[in-house]
Amino acid sequence: MRVHVTDLKPGDLLKNDVYNSSGLHMLMKGSLLSEDDITKLLQHGIDYADVEHTTSDLHSDTQTLPSDQTRLLATLFDDTIKGTESLFKQAMEKGFIDEAQVDEILINLTSQLEKQKDVVSLLLMLDGDNDYTYNHSLQVGMLAFYIAGWMGYNPDECLTVAKAGYLHDIGKSKIAPEMLHKPGKLTPEEFEEMKKHTLYGYEIVKQSTQDELLATVALQHHEREDGSGYPHGLKGNDIHPYARITAVADVYSAMTTNRVYQTKQELISVLCELYSLSFGQLNAEATQELIKHMLPNFIGKRVLLTSGETGIIVMNNPADYFRPLVQTSSAFIDLAKERDIAIVEIYVQ
Repeated sequence: MRVHVTDLKPGDLLKNDVYNSSGLHMLMKGSLLSEDDITKLLQHGIDYADVEHTTSDLHSDTQTLPSDQTRLLATLFDDTIKGTESLFKQAMEKGFIDEAQVDEILINLTSQLEKQKDVVSLLLMLDGDNDYTYNHSLQVGMLAFYIAGWMGYNPDECLTVAKAGYLHDIGKSKIAPEMLHKPGKLTPEEFEEMKKHTLYGYEIVKQSTQDELLATVALQHHEREDGSGYPHGLKGNDIHPYARITAVADVYSAMTTNRVYQTKQELISVLCELYSLSFGQLNAEATQELIKHMLPNFIGKRVLLTSGETGIIVMNNPADYFRPLVQTSSAFIDLAKERDIAIVEIYVQ
């Protein structure tokens, strides 16, 4: 159904991607429109949008308010992190994990992720005070699931990639807690021990699931395209495709999450760093799919700038995708031109 923008209502479901007159991507197919989305379309002079249905077509008992969806996801994430902690304790104490518990966690998680298009908001929701290792496992499983889908893998394959990503760090259960949580830089000897989590992970996953593929991802997620990774210094196609996807998800999550020895970095700037890494260390296709699908999610997000001002990202900049156009209360700031101003933080709406 083609609907004039002034007739759109919050809750309408987009049938197709929406682009402005310059060809810039505004909103993704499958998005549930919010008031801010409709305002953005008006601001960019877009007259019509194709929707699957309008809110008037829906029975009230089938509608889910954004606040309800947020609460549902927050509960799901909290339960998943608690389940992850339980799995790590199993691995630490017994040397294996309950695969049925893993599958239950992943099915519950991915069944909700399939309904969500705004990955940025999901990551911002996970930006909490939970133990880094458990939160990180959830984030990597989630991002691996999305990247696999964007790369064209079928649903069963996406679920397997999510499971592999979710379990990628299970070997850290065998690393001494004082080393895992050390606030300073690891000594060379400590780093060599830390690198063994890939070997420990392989053994735990293989013994628990009898699945060589899942175990291989735990083993290879620190391998790099140019051979600079570990534990075996593999290159390019010698690294399993699922491990290459997991590596991208792993690096992105690690760089955007607070850790005892590292302050998180802002989400867009990390995408820029990943782009650079895709020319040698990280798989180019997986990295570029992540970037391509993440960037539109930043439009409409509220941000804090280094100038102290807050504003809304209104457009991805064609001159520099990683420095968008931001509207503050007093002006439009083109970060591609105002190089001395940067985004400090992006907020959950």
